[in-house]
Amino acid sequence: MAKLWEKNTTVNKAVETFTVGRDREMDLYLAKYDVLGSMAHITMLETIGLLSSEEVKILLKALKEVYQSANAGTFIIEEGVEDVHSQVESMLTEKLGDIGKKIHSGRSRNDQVLLDLKLFTRDRVQQIVEQVSTLIDLLIEQSNEYQQVLMPGYTHLQIAMPSSFGLWFGAYAESLTDDLQVLLSAYKVCNRNPLGSAAGYGSSFPLNRQMTTDLLGFDSMNYNAVYAQMGRGKMERTVAFALAGIAATLSKLSFDACLFNSQNFGFIRLPDEFTTGSSIMPHKKNPDVFELSRAKCNKIQSIPHQITLISNNLPSGYFRDLQIIKEIFLPAFDELSDCIHMISLMVRSIKVNESILDDEKYALIFSVEEVNRLVLEGLPFRDAYKQVGLAIEAQKFVPNKQIAHTHAGSIGNLCNESIVRLKQDIVALFHFEKVEKALENLLASI
Repeated sequence: MAKLWEKNTTVNKAVETFTVGRDREMDLYLAKYDVLGSMAHITMLETIGLLSSEEVKILLKALKEVYQSANAGTFIIEEGVEDVHSQVESMLTEKLGDIGKKIHSGRSRNDQVLLDLKLFTRDRVQQIVEQVSTLIDLLIEQSNEYQQVLMPGYTHLQIAMPSSFGLWFGAYAESLTDDLQVLLSAYKVCNRNPLGSAAGYGSSFPLNRQMTTDLLGFDSMNYNAVYAQMGRGKMERTVAFALAGIAATLSKLSFDACLFNSQNFGFIRLPDEFTTGSSIMPHKKNPDVFELSRAKCNKIQSIPHQITLISNNLPSGYFRDLQIIKEIFLPAFDELSDCIHMISLMVRSIKVNESILDDEKYALIFSVEEVNRLVLEGLPFRDAYKQVGLAIEAQKFVPNKQIAHTHAGSIGNLCNESIVRLKQDIVALFHFEKVEKALENLLASI
């Protein structure tokens, strides 16, 4: 099949195979978003006289059928077709004749793929936000459930001070809340319309870029046509850094869970059906989900660096190097989504050991409590510290295990309600409802 750019020369087969690479595979992620972009674009073309109202009506009907196919997962990019843009235009031309050839006026595949990537990313960010929000609620629920259950806190992997499962679960809830704040900033970078920048230098057609911005529910457009093209790679890197932040939190949680589940710690236990066994050791109950989540999340943390290495020495303008970023970036959302889903299942199923501190090896974590008690009785802190330290060295220290921490963020005052409110405020700022309403109207405009 002829390429959109092909004239009288047939490209060398080896060159074609090498340059297309995995684009056809990756473009399946973008299919329905490419259709949405085309629907908005041709709606705008009618207003500037490049398409008649009858032509737009026919095209929109056909495009909606393609959209439904892509949304259902039945859309394919045929053998010999270079990319999703070519496939959609080919389908329209085959069905509608010359009308189908008109949809590319005022566009380049450069701004098409920019748009597709932003629409895809915007949609998948919403999915991640919803999953993370649910996980935060689950962690807060577990924090409240086990707020009275004490556990040792550690520094340098040495027992340090009393902590609690309320603090432990709640810490990860607040960490993910901060991760959502970073993702919100990345989303704002993503949610700007590049359509109309064409190959990076605009068009001689009087395109109404504000119209397509509104039709697709963007916050604004990328105003400068050159910058719109420069945003390729930058947007993906920015969003990937935000995804990496979530992944880092999940990786740390997974490591804690693996450690705490081991017999040497015995702080938590996973139900048997959430563990796997050994082919040789019949007693093994391995926390493989947490281990694989840790590995996958560490892999996700490498993605922004890979994107940086591909794009950081490119001057302004489009280069084919950027194509490779899709192979790294697009699958990352599914992988992170799977990790969030599985970790949520595990967190909900964790069984907590409620008598950890009965073991005498944890007695010394109460030393600071004793120092503080002496200070409250009037002894200078440094003298109290020395007195307790000498008692420990003489093996005469007797811990008082009654904990009364009341300040904000401590064992007795978790501030969980404040964490939930903060999370809710951040999620509200994404304004997903604006995007949903715009796309609903666009799909209904037939």
